Amino acid sequence: MGTAVDAVAKEANGSVTEKKTEVVFVLGGPGSGKGTQCANIVQHFGYTHLSAGDLLRAETKSGSENGTMIQNMINEGKIVPSEVTIKLLQKAMEESGNDKFLIDGFPRNEENRAAFEAVTKIEPEFVLFFDCPEEEMERRILSRNQGRADDNVETIRKRFKVFLESSLPVVEYYDAKGKVRKIDAAKPVEEVFEAVKIIFTPKEKAAA
Repeated sequence: MGTAVDAVAKEANGSVTEKKTEVVFVLGGPGSGKGTQCANIVQHFGYTHLSAGDLLRAETKSGSENGTMIQNMINEGKIVPSEVTIKLLQKAMEESGNDKFLIDGFPRNEENRAAFEAVTKIEPEFVLFFDCPEEEMERRILSRNQGRADDNVETIRKRFKVFLESSLPVVEYYDAKGKVRKIDAAKPVEEVFEAVKIIFTPKEKAAA
């Protein structure tokens, strides 16, 4: 009797562990170097990098009904509903064939966070937070300015303000759960990645 139960439990556990999806939220202000470091993590640790903003932009370009709705909301200055972004993320996760994801620039606020956990039933492994002083982020964005309309000082400062007001509460929420890994993002790219590598290297491998 016990063995049959054990076998069923083992089988159930096996299927659960096989399908476990690992999500890491990547947050940081504009110009904190998230994109560069995500590319490094993908290359070294085999994660799939999903940017909520890129997925929304791709959907609007696709000309689908959903894309048109998203475009209209953006044109009217409205926030795209969390569920729409989450569905795009879920679809991309399913299509990737991977089970390890970096979700970049999401959740943007507490409502996004609560909706993501409610809809996907996934809680992130941790939040990778690129902590960078505002002056440094501003300097980086202005120096990379290649004609992007949103890369002027006034707009940059507005984006910082939105990040502080909306996204920092998400960081604080996960910090209270011991799930934030903070990176000093003001350092040179190579040094930042050395700190990132320590976080992503499995403990037993690091010890060995």
